[in-house]
Amino acid sequence: MVTAVNQDIHDGESKLPDPVKRRDKGSSIVRVLQIIEAIAQADRPLSPADLASLLDIPKPSVHRLLQQLDAESFVQPDIRGGWMAGRRLRGLSLSVLASDSCKTARQAILNDLAETIGETCGIAVPDGTRMLYFDRVQTNWPLQINLPVGTHTPIWCTSSGKLYLSTLPDAQRQHILDHLPLTKYARNTLTDSESLTRALQDIQQQGVGIDNEEFVDGMVACSVPILHRDGRMLASLFTHCPVIRKSLQDLTRFVPDLRRAAKALEEIFNQR
Repeated sequence: MVTAVNQDIHDGESKLPDPVKRRDKGSSIVRVLQIIEAIAQADRPLSPADLASLLDIPKPSVHRLLQQLDAESFVQPDIRGGWMAGRRLRGLSLSVLASDSCKTARQAILNDLAETIGETCGIAVPDGTRMLYFDRVQTNWPLQINLPVGTHTPIWCTSSGKLYLSTLPDAQRQHILDHLPLTKYARNTLTDSESLTRALQDIQQQGVGIDNEEFVDGMVACSVPILHRDGRMLASLFTHCPVIRKSLQDLTRFVPDLRRAAKALEEIFNQR
């Protein structure tokens, strides 16, 4: 990224007076941030032409900056030539959320919810074809299912992952399903695209993700979305437990409590 900024400055450095050089430097830095912001906020990968039109940046500059951001893993291309958030940009966004002053408020909400349900509760965020456990509060039962913060789970057989897939446009969701391995993790894992599509349609109608021993034998889970102010799913709020303590039907009785907690979390996430 620094190389790209310096290149934009160098293009006219020898001919411009100092005040103009300083403005150019600022403009180049702003361009990088504008590209990152646009890609992070988009609901689909953006082409260089999209970015050039949206941000009023010359196409050669867009291409140059994208190449440098790609080299530094802040953005990455998809198979159709669009650009989306890369590993470092996703990590940066999670680090900001995890370390900011809102962590205490999030933990208070999760603690209250976990006490109400009597089971582990947490937040998961999409990370490519996996969900990342971002935050959680664990109950004190002797029998626990240990999925600590930082764990990655597959999107096709977890309540949070299936919930996320259900929010995607049909064509995008089908494209993803066509390229997922659909590995069988547990006795009830859905391993064919048609069955999974039907399950996702049901989840889309209900607005509640479910995992009926699909990821881990003996574990059930349900989740609800945490929404961005524009209606996009930012993350999921989940709860899970062993079936010997609660059945899936028992767990889904707490969906109203999950929804109330999700609304409280939305207020925190949407403050920024």
